Amino acid sequence: MRIRYAAKTDVGMKRTHNEDYFSLMEDEQLFIVADGMGGHSSGEVASRMAAETLSEFYQRTKDEEATWPYKMDRSLSYIENRLVCGIKLANYKIYEAASKDIRYKGMGTTIVTTLIHGDKVYVAHVGDSRMYRLRNGSLEQVTRDHSLLEDYRDAKPDMTEEEERNFPHKNVITRALGMRDSVQVDIKTEDVQEGDLYLLCSDGLSGMVTDDEMEEILKKNEDLERVVAELVDGANRAGGTDNITTLVLQLTNTTSGKKKAADEKAPADAPEDKPTERVEATTAKEGEGE
Repeated sequence: MRIRYAAKTDVGMKRTHNEDYFSLMEDEQLFIVADGMGGHSSGEVASRMAAETLSEFYQRTKDEEATWPYKMDRSLSYIENRLVCGIKLANYKIYEAASKDIRYKGMGTTIVTTLIHGDKVYVAHVGDSRMYRLRNGSLEQVTRDHSLLEDYRDAKPDMTEEEERNFPHKNVITRALGMRDSVQVDIKTEDVQEGDLYLLCSDGLSGMVTDDEMEEILKKNEDLERVVAELVDGANRAGGTDNITTLVLQLTNTTSGKKKAADEKAPADAPEDKPTERVEATTAKEGEGE
């Protein structure tokens, strides 16, 4: 799998500091966007801690004999278990830090991650940071927000646009890292199709730029650095009320289409196959991500 990517984070027009954070591990083909919360510097601490803990977990578990902090779910593959376990560990580390240090009391973060392995894409998330997929010219939201608004939509499927606009707790999330000592992580797996474009973002983008506007920007630009810049500019033009982070991946399927054994449902002790193609990178340097 050949991958091109670009990312940008911006403080926005109303905030004084940036609590968003993005990160990537090229050797694992793992991409992360986190949106911290808690005020002062604690939100920034939480988002960075989430990304760094997940990255450190992946480094440590390259040794297949390494001990994992959580039991594997036998309904998931090895690859899915590894991603979920790393995020659960990040949650606990943030919760523990917030419990022990008054400076960090109440801190937390949302997270959305994408892992590319062979001809499959794995996406895991907690909170309202999102992943979208542009396929055949059509943009689709892959993740489901963990929010009161989404819960209300589930309870009232015929909710009108006016009711949605007037919903009083639109920005209240129901799940985030650091809220409790344990967390439920949602994970999805799907096949890659030629030319797929994936967008990871914080709600500073999705809350200000409509899906139609994002689709137009993604479709008209082949330069990924220009794509992320235009997405951030669009959010700022709309008011920029929050920090804005966007990370775009463009995938080219170079495999024969044959499914790999590690991508099927596997027993808990199954070994992990390693990616065979190196990541190709064109990354924007702006902002606080790495």
